[in-house]
Amino acid sequence: MAATANTRETYGAVGIREDLSNIIYNISPMDTPFMNGVGKGSCDNTYFEWQTDELAAAAANRQVEGDNPDPIAVAEPRRLGNYTQISYKTVMTSGTAEAVDFAGRKSSQAYQLAKRAKEIKRDMEKMLLDDTVRSAGAAIGGPAAARATGAFNSWIGTTAAGTSPILDGGASPVVGLVNNGTGSPAPGPDGTTVAAAGTTPTVTLTLAMINEVVSRIWDLGGTPDVMMCSGALKQTISSLGGSVVADLQKNVGDGQATAVNAVDVLVTDFGTFKIVPNRFCLANRVYVIDYDLWSVDYLRPFKTETLSKTGDNIKQMMLAEYGLRAKNGNGNGIIKNVK
Repeated sequence: MAATANTRETYGAVGIREDLSNIIYNISPMDTPFMNGVGKGSCDNTYFEWQTDELAAAAANRQVEGDNPDPIAVAEPRRLGNYTQISYKTVMTSGTAEAVDFAGRKSSQAYQLAKRAKEIKRDMEKMLLDDTVRSAGAAIGGPAAARATGAFNSWIGTTAAGTSPILDGGASPVVGLVNNGTGSPAPGPDGTTVAAAGTTPTVTLTLAMINEVVSRIWDLGGTPDVMMCSGALKQTISSLGGSVVADLQKNVGDGQATAVNAVDVLVTDFGTFKIVPNRFCLANRVYVIDYDLWSVDYLRPFKTETLSKTGDNIKQMMLAEYGLRAKNGNGNGIIKNVK
């Protein structure tokens, strides 16, 4: 059916007001499970330190009556340290852009700074869970290099004695035994090295691999309670029980049939673990974490710095300086090279 001649329609009309919502929709993920779970601390220098220690191994301790004992050899605590690193993003807005009326935001500069703060937090989550080793950096006078904080994986196991559990699913298990207080402490994870994954192809994660790592952590005295991994590995863990776990209800009245195919909590002989998917952790590995043994220490908490005005604009920097404190890496572990 055709419209009557000379009917006014919107297609050629002039002066229709635009309809632009004052809501800006953004689905970019903002969850940072590692940073949200670990502690938040402070430090007073670009290099900050702490100490770890351990007890001697339990042994038969039967002594002769009236004996005059010699003192035993004892180990000093280990002195560990990490560097802070600087993360920032700078935003510049012209005076005109700040003055005009934007939909969905009162101040264009403030809106952009808020976005940059969220982006830095995501950057931090990604960097704290990668394979970066600590670095003091270098001054601008030479070839400049930024300081780097030793990330999670640089505090978890190498092939040397004195290391925390690490299992390579694609190769032979790699794990060190802790020095139990006789003589000097054996070298362990100290933020300077990362255990390399095997060269064989990734293999499917198994319950045996999980049990291997958590039992070794338990042997060392650790009590982690979180397993963090990619979404793909979260699905693998959910399938480890075999067939789909289903809770089917008969459709009676308004009842709904429900099928559950997810494992969010894994109970092992050596602890109960919450399975936490993380978009920003490295693929092909499962992090076994005790949140209490980690903190992000800030030399300079998140702050906005207004930079020198160089014209008709506003220039500001969102900045944070921080480092990762691994209070004792031996209470944590990693399973690498799995899918």
